[in-house]
Amino acid sequence: MTHVNAPLTPTGRLRMVLRHLEDGIPKAHVAAEFRVSRPTVATWVARYLESGEAGLADRPSTPRHSSTRTPATVVELIETLRRKRKWSARRIHRHLADRAVAISLRTVGRWLARLGISRLRDLTPEGENTRRTPGRIRAAWPGHMVHLDVKKVGRIPDGGGWRAHGRGSVAAKQSKRGPGAKVGYTYLHSAVDGFSRLAYTEALADETAATTIGFLCRARVFFAAHGIQRLHRVVTDNGANYRAKAFRRTVLSLAARHQRIRPYTPKHNGKVERFNRLLADEVLYARPYASEQARRDAIGTWVNHYNYRLMFRAAAGSRGSFPRPTVRGSAAVGSTTICRPSRG
Repeated sequence: MTHVNAPLTPTGRLRMVLRHLEDGIPKAHVAAEFRVSRPTVATWVARYLESGEAGLADRPSTPRHSSTRTPATVVELIETLRRKRKWSARRIHRHLADRAVAISLRTVGRWLARLGISRLRDLTPEGENTRRTPGRIRAAWPGHMVHLDVKKVGRIPDGGGWRAHGRGSVAAKQSKRGPGAKVGYTYLHSAVDGFSRLAYTEALADETAATTIGFLCRARVFFAAHGIQRLHRVVTDNGANYRAKAFRRTVLSLAARHQRIRPYTPKHNGKVERFNRLLADEVLYARPYASEQARRDAIGTWVNHYNYRLMFRAAAGSRGSFPRPTVRGSAAVGSTTICRPSRG
């Protein structure tokens, strides 16, 4: 592929070649006109005479022949021994060495990995692959999958922090002094419906299990006001608040299933992770704020804009199909819990 600073593209090369062949302009003059060297003009003229316009396309830089490349017959033999006899890489290497095939043990292992048969559990007794192609995690209807996550951000002191006054400024240093200067953190709890991308966010004081349970109950009311009457699956990461037994009981009382994603795999909770990224880029760090309350007001405004103005389509429907709500996502701290976890 031609890089962005290339002076010539395949079309430009053709014009350059035709200036010499059809117009009869000397190669040196064509080189000066196109701001390239004379050998460059000669190269493309020769390729055009040899292969036509196809010769003006980019060519791969890999060598045509490699003396160290493993022959295709050897690769086929490695795959056959693995699938049919279930031999290890070391035994395959020994077998090839007995047949005077010069190949290292490491190369055999690389080919097994490249072929996707490096682990015996990926092969059936007949030698077929058992590893399934990973599929997309996709919600099928509103309420099918609701993704939860918590984003921890530093609180803004009254008068603004260092983003408002500049890092290392006198005003920024004064905001850290005196009684109550330790501002702490704000925990943004978010719930996103995986099908419609409808989102609900609250700024709360902590991320304990009790706080998370209260947030989930209020999110449930919010989704119900938008026509999502039932939550089929709640998807979370493996945080302590989501592993708590009380939270699990609450989820099972509101939804059919609680699914925790694979550890250290945030892409499995990608709907809410992407929402958090948009929230950070467009609200949290988009401009300086004079107080924590000012930022919370901006969060509430942006969430409403996200839900009711960003009319991008999701799956088989659009967000516009939801009725106007009677409850809106807020950025307030300390709302009362609307539901109670089930016992047992």
